[in-house]
Amino acid sequence: MGNPRAFLSIPRKEADLRPVNERIHDFSEMEQILNTNDRQQQASRCMDCGVPFCHWACPLGNKQPEWNDALYKGDWELAYKLLAKTNDFPEFTGRVCPALCEKSCVLNLSIKEPVTCRENECAIIERAFTESYIVPEIPERNGKRVLVIGSGPAGLAAANQLNHKGFSVTVYEKDEAAGGLLRFGIPNFKLSKSVIDRRISLMEQEGVNFVYNKTVDLEKLPEGYDAYVISTGTPQARDLKIEGRDLKGVYLALEMLGQQTRVLMGETFDKQNLVNAKGKKVLVIGGGDTGSDCIGTAHRQGCKSVTQIEIMPKPPVGENPATPWPNWPVVLKTSYAHEEGCERRWLLNTNKFIGKNGVLTGAEVEEVEWEPNPEGGRPIMKLTGKKEVIECDMVLLAMGFLKPQLPEFGPNVFVAGDAASGASLVVRAIASGRKASQDVEKYLLG
Repeated sequence: MGNPRAFLSIPRKEADLRPVNERIHDFSEMEQILNTNDRQQQASRCMDCGVPFCHWACPLGNKQPEWNDALYKGDWELAYKLLAKTNDFPEFTGRVCPALCEKSCVLNLSIKEPVTCRENECAIIERAFTESYIVPEIPERNGKRVLVIGSGPAGLAAANQLNHKGFSVTVYEKDEAAGGLLRFGIPNFKLSKSVIDRRISLMEQEGVNFVYNKTVDLEKLPEGYDAYVISTGTPQARDLKIEGRDLKGVYLALEMLGQQTRVLMGETFDKQNLVNAKGKKVLVIGGGDTGSDCIGTAHRQGCKSVTQIEIMPKPPVGENPATPWPNWPVVLKTSYAHEEGCERRWLLNTNKFIGKNGVLTGAEVEEVEWEPNPEGGRPIMKLTGKKEVIECDMVLLAMGFLKPQLPEFGPNVFVAGDAASGASLVVRAIASGRKASQDVEKYLLG
């Protein structure tokens, strides 16, 4: 490392988000950038720690110490080349990854100030595009054809890798544009869709063929291909089948998030079908990242108020002895959306939705308790009988997604991403897509 003692004198410095009173009025990206000098100083904090747990924790096996060192020394092109060896899309993970590497950073485990790996990654790839380190590379074709079904992060990674290996790759996408949940699940203010479009344009220049508005029956795959990659994600959201679910005003999270993206793309919706929080009291059910994105979107649409409820207990602040490293730290997370304004409540089960003339007016909730399971495993939930009604005229269900049930496939069909594992992280989906490309290559070429 160029400066193995920099962490002793240089504190962690993050790029700030735009001020709340500014960012909630538009859908532009929230995260700002550090100047070049500060960014290189942050990279210098990557110490010579001996065992790079960051590399171990990253599903892609990113070599953070190597590209942080190149960044610190000002060799941005080398930093990009090192990063691109393991990550097809640093512009995505550099914006929306929860940074498993940072949770495993020695500086996090010792002084709670990990290296800013995620931001450094984003800075490197943006410099690479700006300085034209990235140019289309059209490989020599090997005569084999592969169909990738689904253009989320797993499908895009599989297509990108297979194309560079010389396969002729076609991608079928059921929606009108590529990206999957990158486009229709993650809001623009976290990931600008121009970032996705830029990458798709590059892949098209390199020979990948994208076909949109194309739905495929997985029981009968299109003929004419030597191998197939199924990367259709987890399209079925977890629903809440309780009394009042059919009231107007109760929506799945992606009904709102996907529609908002389409509105920004120029599509229009009539009043009857518009999912918009303007002037409404919003209740978000679910405490994860999708719930936070619903809160942020509701603010930008002009909601009156937002309440978020979670059925699980409130996590501890800072440290959680129940989830020590190397487990993911289950601690209280205050997201960008919570900072924008939100009442948060825990240990609440939703019993029913209440309405008048077919329109939502509130939700009856009941406090719960969690008791240890005498047989081990998941704790047992018990209702307490303490009920109340939360007044609301919009409910957004953000309770995760169901793993799809796929048919039996032949030996030339490979499943990648959330379709294989159930809902997970973008970085894991990219890793899975890369693995699928290796399996295809081994199957077709030996």
